[in-house]
Amino acid sequence: MLTQVLIFVVAIAILLISAQFFTSAAEQIGKYFKMPSFVVGVFIVGIGTSLPELVSSILAVQQSVSEIVPGNVMGSNISNVLLITGLVAVFNRKEIKLTQSYIFIHLHYLIGAFFIFTIIAFDGEIIWYEAIVGLLAFIIYSLYLIHDDRKEHLLDEIKTHKKDPFPVKQALIILACSFGIYLGADYTISSLSFIAGHFQIAPSVIALTVLSIGTTLPELAVNITAIRQGKAEMAVGNVLGSSIFNSLVVPAIASFFGSIAVPDHLLAFSLPVMIGSGLFFYLLTHDKRISPWEGSLFVFIYTLFILKIAVP
Repeated sequence: MLTQVLIFVVAIAILLISAQFFTSAAEQIGKYFKMPSFVVGVFIVGIGTSLPELVSSILAVQQSVSEIVPGNVMGSNISNVLLITGLVAVFNRKEIKLTQSYIFIHLHYLIGAFFIFTIIAFDGEIIWYEAIVGLLAFIIYSLYLIHDDRKEHLLDEIKTHKKDPFPVKQALIILACSFGIYLGADYTISSLSFIAGHFQIAPSVIALTVLSIGTTLPELAVNITAIRQGKAEMAVGNVLGSSIFNSLVVPAIASFFGSIAVPDHLLAFSLPVMIGSGLFFYLLTHDKRISPWEGSLFVFIYTLFILKIAVP
């Protein structure tokens, strides 16, 4: 048993470190191709930090423990919206002013993404032809962000300096980290399944708590860096973008490998908490700011959620 716990810890460490290096290398390649910093920040960083959820979900379906997928999605979204955003506000130590209009596009799509996930999961099973709606919605969301009527402001960020050599080192890092992400996710899921069976705990519960907290660590690391650089608002945008990706893309791609079971206990408690956290965040940010006190409230609510799950 101790061996499996050690494997889980090492595997999730490999998964997270690989995702971090993958994201950094992808950022450099994005800059090489003169992509606007907005696109690099929201899409490359947002999607890169969600790779642990995506790969672990695919492998969970392949290993016949598909209930891990909705547990991981719900747990990651709840920890993103409540824990990560709360810590960002607390660590920033002053109000985060939401002035960029794209933040509110995120907010609207966040509610829509949670609604779509609720519809496809509510009958206790996610099938590919249902989940593909989420994938299409994410594509529309991406195109809308890039091509809306504010694109002139984004295009101003493109640099026109002399062409640099292609970052071969970063390309090799991406290849190596892709293997690391796969390997880490594979051992994470297999060890998690063993631990759940040993303690007679549903795999979805462990995914909802331990795995979801572990796979959101890249978001926390990226956002702490953003805070130190005075970009707390971008940190909030990255969290919301990651939650939208988790809700729309992760179940869609995972469902291509087999149907996904959604246990009743997730539908009864965790799904309402996820929806409630999204609505609470949406209402709380109508004054276009997040104070450290509000961030503390987010963290306390998340703590209550974990205690409710962990203590029967």
